[in-house]
Order: sequence, then C-alpha cells, then structure tokens
Amino acid sequence: MNKSNEEIDEIIKKALSQEEAQFYEDLDEQNLPEQLLGLYKGKLKWITLYATLMQLALTGLAGYCAYQFFTVETVKEMVTWGVSGLFLALSVSMIKLFHWMQMNKNSIVREIKRIELQISMMNRKE
Repeated sequence: MNKSNEEIDEIIKKALSQEEAQFYEDLDEQNLPEQLLGLYKGKLKWITLYATLMQLALTGLAGYCAYQFFTVETVKEMVTWGVSGLFLALSVSMIKLFHWMQMNKNSIVREIKRIELQISMMNRKE
C-alpha cells in the first residue's frame, strides 16, 4: 500500500455520507491556535481556565520578583527575591507543560476517533 495520507483521506471521504464526511473533516489535524482554543472546550475547561489565570498571576509575581531583585541593595534580599522569582517561573513552566499535555491528549483522542470511524466503515462494508 503506497498511498499517501491525502489519497487515503480522499478515498475515505468519498465512501462516507455527507454527515459522516463533515464529522471526519472536523477530526482533521488542527493548527496550534485551534489546539489552544480547544483546551477551553469540553469537561476540563474550568481547570484550564483556572490554570491560565494562575499562570498569568504567577507571571506577574515573577516579574515583580525580578524587578525587586534588581532594585534591592543587600545580597540577602537579592537571594530572597531571586529564589522567589525562579520558583514562580518554574511554576509557570509547569502550568505550560500541563497545557501542552492536554493539547497532546486532545490530539490523540481525535486520532482515535478517526480510527474508530474507519473501523466502523470497514465493518459496514462487510
């Protein structure tokens, strides 16, 4: 089987009814902005919204720590503000990882649904 993905997709679309073809088209690969907006849909949208708000707050606090780091005069204060800023920046990075893992999960679920649709088409033909 030497057919490319595009050719296979076209064969599948021709075999589907119009409603099924639209569903199959909706499962197509998304670009980055569509994936980001997809985080705010579904059952976990409230967690994603909360994580985004926390990320914004922690980013602001990290910026404040960075400002304080460069304006204080003693080394002890610099260490305190520097460590606090690094901790907050690490927290922001962890929230970003959560978002990327959710986008990856959504992408995998979309691919599984495509496979389910293809399997159901094969079973219907037999």
